[in-house]
Amino acid sequence: MLDYVDLEADLSAEERMIRETAREFVEDRVAPDIAEHWLEGTFPTDLIPEMGEIGFYAPNLDGYGLPGVSETAYGVLMQELEACDSGLRSMASVQGALVMYPIFAYGSEAQKDEWLPKLGTGEAVGCFGLTEPQHGSNPTGMETYAERAGHASDDYVLNGSKTWITNSPIADVAVVWARDRSTAEQSVRGFLVETNRDGVSTNKIGEKLSLRASITGEIGLNDVHVPAENVLPDVEGMKGPLSCLTQARYGIAWGAVGAARNCFETACQYARDREQFGGPIARFQLQQEKLAEMATQITLAQLLAHRLASLKERGDLRPQHVSMAKRNNVRMAREQSRIAREILGGNGITADYSPMRHLANMETVYTYEGTHDIHSLILGQDLTGIAAFD
Repeated sequence: MLDYVDLEADLSAEERMIRETAREFVEDRVAPDIAEHWLEGTFPTDLIPEMGEIGFYAPNLDGYGLPGVSETAYGVLMQELEACDSGLRSMASVQGALVMYPIFAYGSEAQKDEWLPKLGTGEAVGCFGLTEPQHGSNPTGMETYAERAGHASDDYVLNGSKTWITNSPIADVAVVWARDRSTAEQSVRGFLVETNRDGVSTNKIGEKLSLRASITGEIGLNDVHVPAENVLPDVEGMKGPLSCLTQARYGIAWGAVGAARNCFETACQYARDREQFGGPIARFQLQQEKLAEMATQITLAQLLAHRLASLKERGDLRPQHVSMAKRNNVRMAREQSRIAREILGGNGITADYSPMRHLANMETVYTYEGTHDIHSLILGQDLTGIAAFD
């Protein structure tokens, strides 16, 4: 495995164990069939409870049956899952960072007791409802709303729609963000919406050309009655959903390194094995230059991911730090997966090799959880003090 400057030598014993557990799980249980799942547009749902038993969902949270491992351990886990496929990392990332994290950070004790153990073991699946058909990069324009069910009731009625929602067709609960029209400010609130409630629909989005080994859908809300105890009590406004995105983007910054690393290893091995003009193509300067540049860019992204973990552990991580890492590392993986496919020649366009699958997946990862352009503007505002979007 590519680790050119020996970063993994600094991993603790627990972090190494988590890395090896994830690698073995991927190699034995997922990798043999992932290309077929990608071609068929399916996710290996039978593995969801097994992933929970191993501890792949929000292991960096503590309590409620969760182990509270280090942020580096969590990052290494995301790296190993995405080395297999972005869909695998997305499932774990959404479950942990976008569903379990807001319940852990902003939920009531009753909500935590009810949902965190079940989500942690994979007994229940969750999804995160923020993006809307007309509001992607600008979530502050959300139209989904909640109103009191009646003058004498504390319960709510939700209406609206969310789209591009990972896991929604198989989810038991959705963390839905909506404007509370019962307040003068119409503050954004988080609601735990069980998907079996009357008025909830979770249609699957098909015919994707990217992130195919991931179940993606919509959340439709048509006069959905939700009790007041399902409201996340400890957060109002955009701080809630945006803080969740920071957690998820942290995992993506690590995961993209895993995808790029797998592309490098596949291309390097192929270059050694593939013979043309009387010897392996790895002997040609053109191929060596490509491999050298791939290894360099991946190593730089690894360094950034490890630094992010250090900042997060000591409480100094800012959302802008995560924007830089998500922006850089996904762009790197997008570019290097293309170079890896190039080294493989015509064979590289088949499902027998991973780089083109990673390349297609990166087109989604480049866009979701904040597009590359939006992260550029976040950094621009932080550096200049001037907002380019308001």
